[in-house]
Amino acid sequence: MAKFRYTARNELGEVQAGLVEAASRDLAIRILQENKLYILALETTEKKKLSETIFGFFKKVNVKDLMLFTRQFSTLISAEVTISDALRTLHKQISKPVLKDAIFDVYTDVEGGLYLSQALSKHPNVFSDFYVNMVRSAEVSGRLEQTLLFLADYLEREMKLNSKVKGAMIYPIFVIGVFVAVLGIVVTFVIPQLQSIFTEVNAELPVLTRILMSAGGFLSDWGWIILIFLAIAIVFAIRYFRSEEGKQVWDEIILSIPVIGGLNKKIAITRMSTSINVLLKGGLPIASSLEISGRVVDNTVFQRILNETAEDIRKGGTISGTFSRYPDYFPPMVTQMIVIGENSGKIDELLEKVSSFYNEEVQNTINNAVELIQPILIVFLGVFIGLFVAAVLIPIYNLAQVF
Repeated sequence: MAKFRYTARNELGEVQAGLVEAASRDLAIRILQENKLYILALETTEKKKLSETIFGFFKKVNVKDLMLFTRQFSTLISAEVTISDALRTLHKQISKPVLKDAIFDVYTDVEGGLYLSQALSKHPNVFSDFYVNMVRSAEVSGRLEQTLLFLADYLEREMKLNSKVKGAMIYPIFVIGVFVAVLGIVVTFVIPQLQSIFTEVNAELPVLTRILMSAGGFLSDWGWIILIFLAIAIVFAIRYFRSEEGKQVWDEIILSIPVIGGLNKKIAITRMSTSINVLLKGGLPIASSLEISGRVVDNTVFQRILNETAEDIRKGGTISGTFSRYPDYFPPMVTQMIVIGENSGKIDELLEKVSSFYNEEVQNTINNAVELIQPILIVFLGVFIGLFVAAVLIPIYNLAQVF
């Protein structure tokens, strides 16, 4: 029997947290649902093995594949194909093993009498809480086709945003990585060879050359120990930052870094406003939409604020009232737009405008960063390569002058 830590809401809307013991995650969900609890979060108390952490990455479904599945699913539903027939058809077309297996399981469960949202919730690595709750709301409102179309559009925007961010990071990481690797090889293997020559002729060496030679000798003697230490440190760092406490620390660090922190705040606001807007259009209450969006944002700082906002809403407060207490994370423009939406009763429309504005801001920031990164890297690498070449060639030139 395994233990699962849960956060749920009872029929009165009160938040409960505790442990439930069950043979599997599915059984734990069933136990909580039988006790009339609306599950907000459910995770095992057992720590994942390192192998599960590493290989679990390969079991995730690409956003593009999920988006294509959702859009095709929506098309089939709009053609008045039954849910089970649509799932069976899509299962035959999908080539990616993880998604194909998940769709087959969902199809089997739906055929067995489960609601679509219940069947999807059994595959958290494929279908997020946001996805499942959107489908659940669609089942209640009878708007499954429109909701799936909303989800497909949302996933497409997420895919483009993630692609833009990753594309901006690949070039500098690759260039710096190659430079560090070449520098390490030269310092470790080439410089010590030159050192023996300079020692034989008793040549006077510049300060920079002596520093490089000392670094080369140190790496030659202790390099393997340093590599082992770095490997161990990286493994422990990954495990720590994947923990609940570590993720909070990491998110706070990221948000406090100049430029990078500002970009991450804009990305979080874009995801938050988009997901809340979609959930509200799907018929979910504001408080529930805020809590689900907190998990979609994938930032513990914003998740904490959104959960606090949900609690304030249930106590009679407002979204803008809570957001105004966190000016470092929500600019005045966001708060003012939400105030207008609350006063006019069109909060979903105003959130859509906030999403569009900050999505444009993110695109512009990334484009500007890409344009600036190249000249900055050229100057940075040029200075270091110049110093490095000077440290190697000057003593060789002086040595040639002597002879």
